Amino acid sequence: MIIQQERDRPFRLLVSGGLFAFLAAVVMGQSGLLEFIDGVLIEVVQKHQSGAKEVLMKLISFLSSPTFDIFWVLLIAFLLWGFKYRIPALWALGTLFGGDIIATLVKHIVQRPRPIGHLASDNGFSFPSGHVFGMTLVIAILWIVVVPMIEKDWQLILVRTIMIIWLILLALSRVYLGAHYPTDTIGAILLAYAWLQICEWLYLWLAPKLLHVKLLKRSVY
Repeated sequence: MIIQQERDRPFRLLVSGGLFAFLAAVVMGQSGLLEFIDGVLIEVVQKHQSGAKEVLMKLISFLSSPTFDIFWVLLIAFLLWGFKYRIPALWALGTLFGGDIIATLVKHIVQRPRPIGHLASDNGFSFPSGHVFGMTLVIAILWIVVVPMIEKDWQLILVRTIMIIWLILLALSRVYLGAHYPTDTIGAILLAYAWLQICEWLYLWLAPKLLHVKLLKRSVY
């Protein structure tokens, strides 16, 4: 089975979910300390601005937009389905789309306004960052389902390193472009990780049952 039973999964869910809930509560409470920390971090990220850096940040942000996240996961699911990984393909789709619903609900519960001076294209509420949330799930799906298929260790390490760097750059780009506060990106990663633990548990529970479905009988899982 692609996803294995792990004893510490409930602990990871409790820690990530608890930290996210705490951060969301602090954001809703409009903590002065949190605003100060966000302000300091924003100043650091936006300190050295240039035209080339802005172009790079906009490109990273564009390729990691919620719309592109859907495209990437549809592509991943299509390829997985073609290679007989049908149950993992369905899991990948459910992980992203279910997560997007949860992130949207959280945005409307917390209702944090965007930073002053954000781009007009970045509408809606700020916490958590939809870009970072979605890309965290895309990377997690690749990390769990696709990357283990790489046979050479150096290639495995290289791909995982690139994915981590990309996520860090994306988080920085959202702050650099004024679309989010730093804590929006941190909250997005925490929420995505907590949701991933739930999705992994659901996979372990549902995958064996889905093998009884005619269309999925020959699926690798």
